[in-house]
Amino acid sequence: MSPRHRQAGGLYLLMLFAVFGLGLGLARFGSVWSTTAWRERETELIFAGGEIARAIARYRADSPAGRSDFPQTLGDLLEDRRVPYVRRHLRRLYRDPMTGLADWVPVREGERIVGVRSRSEREPLRSGALPDFIRVKPPREGSVHYSDWIFRIDPLAPATPALTEARRP
Repeated sequence: MSPRHRQAGGLYLLMLFAVFGLGLGLARFGSVWSTTAWRERETELIFAGGEIARAIARYRADSPAGRSDFPQTLGDLLEDRRVPYVRRHLRRLYRDPMTGLADWVPVREGERIVGVRSRSEREPLRSGALPDFIRVKPPREGSVHYSDWIFRIDPLAPATPALTEARRP
């Protein structure tokens, strides 16, 4: 048998291994990229929820003397009609990065909005070191979801517009 016939198929086998290795590398890169993108959305959620919580605190702090009103709707944060001039506690209602819509669930005590939460039922990547304005309600099914993160102020604390800033990871 000639040396040429003994090497037939070697290059083909080498190319198969190269394609297989490239596929494994791309799969790993896709997984890392997906986690990074999700972590960025989680950071956006913390920022947007914190801004809404701070807006609720400003709304309460700007209440007329002797009262500590809470907004009745999230639209009250966009245009405060308790005064004769235009007062905005939020310039726009941020979208929920987990759902892609401005569909926050208001957290109410009676008719008052004291905070908001996301509609997302996905489990968060971050489990600890959450900012002070996030309260985590007890999980329903043994695990915490983004919808369990409540962005709110402490209703018993004195009215103040200064809440802890969102910590970026």
